[in-house]
Amino acid sequence: MEFHLQQTDLWTSMEEQTKSIDLPQNTAVLPDPIHFPNSPSRPSAASVPAPWAMSPAPPPSTNHQHFVYHCIASLHRPDGNILSIAMTKEFIFAGSESGRIESWKLPECTGVGFIKARSGEVGAMFGSGRMVFSCHGDYRVRIWEVKMGNKRLKAKKISTLPSKRSFLVVRKSSRRLQYHTDCISCLAYNDADKLLYTGSWDSTVKAWKISENRCVDSFVAHEGHVNAILINQEDGCVFTCSSDGSVKIWRRVFGESSHILTMILKFQLSPVNALALSLSSFSSSSSLKPYNFLYSGSSDGLINFWEKESSSSRYNHGGFLQGHHFGVLCLVTVKDLILSGSEDTTIRVWRREEIGNNEFVHSCISVIEGHHGPVRCLAAATEMDNMGNMLVCSGSLDQTFKVWRLKLFAPQLKKEIVEICGNHNPVLSPSWVEKRKLQGDDYYY
Repeated sequence: MEFHLQQTDLWTSMEEQTKSIDLPQNTAVLPDPIHFPNSPSRPSAASVPAPWAMSPAPPPSTNHQHFVYHCIASLHRPDGNILSIAMTKEFIFAGSESGRIESWKLPECTGVGFIKARSGEVGAMFGSGRMVFSCHGDYRVRIWEVKMGNKRLKAKKISTLPSKRSFLVVRKSSRRLQYHTDCISCLAYNDADKLLYTGSWDSTVKAWKISENRCVDSFVAHEGHVNAILINQEDGCVFTCSSDGSVKIWRRVFGESSHILTMILKFQLSPVNALALSLSSFSSSSSLKPYNFLYSGSSDGLINFWEKESSSSRYNHGGFLQGHHFGVLCLVTVKDLILSGSEDTTIRVWRREEIGNNEFVHSCISVIEGHHGPVRCLAAATEMDNMGNMLVCSGSLDQTFKVWRLKLFAPQLKKEIVEICGNHNPVLSPSWVEKRKLQGDDYYY
């Protein structure tokens, strides 16, 4: 394992301003030009220069009336595609085919080094607190403890799952429990129970007890590749999706390590590639009921969504978001926004709005263009010092890693329920469609 220091600013300024908030619909917003020079006053400590090169700035974008975005930085990786991104409160991490994990410090986003594990491509990553989990080409997981020290990242490998030593101490009959036999495609972490979940193309999901460095449960989750996995941190439910076209919900047996299947969600036969969860906590000061939405992106370009019943654990299909021309590869949610990356090289931003009586409507508010290959991975977070601003990182199979700054404005109160960007229509729940039909409003269909 090698750790290298590389000081490279992702951007030199984040002071771009939008002069008018009430923009006319479909207005092109051209931000101030931003340059990304390598600062000579902060030389790299790496013996070999990092193979990152700056890409040309993207063209101006057309935005929704209450949404402005532009690309802050674009970095090109000539020796491999960007396969995974992880974001913590302090850092951004990007994994590539070369096995390097690049890192940047938040919020200034300066390069603070990279980690080289020499274990093949970094196909999936997940960050939690000061821990970063990375999956490598040898079908194993590395756990890193990361922190800032003396203007550089200090990364310490805590453990490897499974360890090489376990090859010698476990019996042959037990190796099926301990080891994945194909690529580990996804990761999720249960903060309360300190359980790490790994999903693999060998169709299995494994649960690892971090404190004991061992696999405590392994089960065949799907008939095809397991493509994504996520955890509801409130109740511990495990969600998985697969190329077999299904989404499954699992629960851990109380007091045990085993998991049981509680529900199968399947709306179409197309492979499901990505999952995202959007939920709110109950507030006694609010009359609104808590919501819980599950989103799944599939190879047919659709994003299906399910809403959880407030009185049970059942998820009901609410509709689908249509707009991508090719498969959806990644999803991420931030509050009432859903971001989707696709094989069509675009990132779409969707907004979910409540229209009364616990009815919700979705609409596409922007299409972010800039990549020249499929968008493989996404990560997003709100900026702590700027209300309404959001930082989005995207990795693509065009060998580039891009950072976007999104500025959101509170929509004006108007008679219309929602405004549509371009020719895209809102995606509505079936109950709302029927309601509008009965009222004779032909605008929604």
